[in-house]
Amino acid sequence: MNHLQFGFNVDKAAKTVIITREFAAELSLVWDAFTKQEILDQWWAPKPWESKTKVMNFEVGGRRFYAMVSPEGMESWSLQKYTSINPKTNFKMVNAFADKDENPQLPGSDWDFTFSEENGVTTVNIVIKNESKERFEKMIEMGFQGGFTMTLNYLETLLENLKK
Repeated sequence: MNHLQFGFNVDKAAKTVIITREFAAELSLVWDAFTKQEILDQWWAPKPWESKTKVMNFEVGGRRFYAMVSPEGMESWSLQKYTSINPKTNFKMVNAFADKDENPQLPGSDWDFTFSEENGVTTVNIVIKNESKERFEKMIEMGFQGGFTMTLNYLETLLENLKK
């Protein structure tokens, strides 16, 4: 049994969340899981919710507009705008809650994803910075840690299935 690293640190003073997660998968597969709509929609929501992307254009200046949809059909929309992309090593985006017409609820948060691989294990570091203390506290109160931990566990299972 391999012991993959998983760290989830909340720095309230800096309004920052730092997540480190290792996956037993090649870098290119993990990169695709974070940057391709058809894979993202399979894991980017805590069950029983589903992720449904309306628009995704993974390029600098591009965006992903998607909803997390409850089993009852309730939609919670978000807008992600890509600000920097270095293929297979790093990408950055601004993430904001939004309405169904793509109007963001600002301020959002800045997400910085870094990818590296060693001996077939890919490490993803995610740093989420919030300018707004209120937004940061809302994110934590909404159960972000539990929900995002759950989604990363789905990703781990999905990667196992995609490798086959």
